[in-house]
Amino acid sequence: MANKLISTVSPHFSGKRTTQNIMLDVIIALLPAGIASAFIFGWRSLLVIGVCVASCVVSEFLFEKLCKRENTVFDLSAVVTGLLLAYNLPVSIPIWMAVLGSVAAIIVVKQLFGGIGQNFANPAITARIMMMTAFSGAMTNWVFPGTAKMTDAVSSATPLVAAAKGTTAMMPTYLDLLLGKHAGCLGETCAAAIILGGLYLMIRGVISWHTPAAFIVTVALLSFVCGKDALYQILSGGLMLGAFFMATDYATTPQTKWGKLVFGVGCGIITILIRFWGNLPEGVSFSILIMNLLTPYISKLTAYKPLTGGAKK
Repeated sequence: MANKLISTVSPHFSGKRTTQNIMLDVIIALLPAGIASAFIFGWRSLLVIGVCVASCVVSEFLFEKLCKRENTVFDLSAVVTGLLLAYNLPVSIPIWMAVLGSVAAIIVVKQLFGGIGQNFANPAITARIMMMTAFSGAMTNWVFPGTAKMTDAVSSATPLVAAAKGTTAMMPTYLDLLLGKHAGCLGETCAAAIILGGLYLMIRGVISWHTPAAFIVTVALLSFVCGKDALYQILSGGLMLGAFFMATDYATTPQTKWGKLVFGVGCGIITILIRFWGNLPEGVSFSILIMNLLTPYISKLTAYKPLTGGAKK
């Protein structure tokens, strides 16, 4: 019997949830935004999404084969990374850039740090920032909804850009923001689809309300204090997508309730600072990346104390 004894470190919890079925829930939750992007921007949105997903999966498979690591393609985490990266890209992005960004997300941000659960930051967010730095022109080439053919595409300002410039004539209505009838990235335009996916994840128990609520409420309160339209700030840009799908990443965000609240508040503050006083109209990606770097410290400060904590020193 001794040779059958398995010794492992804690935690010793077991359950029905696996990485694969958690990621499958995330994929299901992301589907409404993907379907909405196809209606809003046309067939090319599906091409960009498919290229990003395929590039992420192939990159993970080849890298793990080369390094003789266990194959983790079937846990579906690479698919989720591909979807999130695609949702953070404009429909007009050149395909080779989408491939390059996907490879960077998987190999540079995820695999070089040990694979799933060991990456220091969200791969999709980090890859988007890398692409913004390297290909700023292509990454800000926003296309007006309904221009399915890129040769006939009409460039347009995003709601946040229009608001920052004070061009009220170009600003969409609240209903337009909710339904996605405005320029922007593939997965961030239709707020209704993102909210639907976020609610699905909370009902399924994949994420909790703490980080999304703290993130969104912080942005709303600070917008109101600064004399801005709070609802417009919430529905514009990548706030909803970031709050529900990227600021809730298991590996790169705190796992305690207080830690999640602190993380969400921090993301909201940084987002507002960049939107109102930075050189960029959007700050969600940078806010999540910065808070990812602070996650170890937040986790340490908000860690649960054991019931038998012992005598105070």
